[in-house]
Amino acid sequence: MYKIDFIDEWDRHFKKFDKNTQQIIIKKIEKQTEETKTRHLKLGLEFYVIELGQYRIAIKIEEEKRIKEIWFVGNHKQYEKWYKSFF
Repeated sequence: MYKIDFIDEWDRHFKKFDKNTQQIIIKKIEKQTEETKTRHLKLGLEFYVIELGQYRIAIKIEEEKRIKEIWFVGNHKQYEKWYKSFF
């Protein structure tokens, strides 16, 4: 089992979504306590991305501590701006 942590401002876009969308995203985040398949954001970056329709959840996984940190939740356009900020 993994512990889920949230960094500051992870919900900058999330809190603007309607309640139904928020519930769907929260359920997906809750499933991250288990072993799940995720894909690397980009080679060389330590982030993974979970796709949920048009929404993206960016996480960082600390295997030794069994922690998954939620760094970003937003739609595809918001996600593109977020990850381009690392380059």
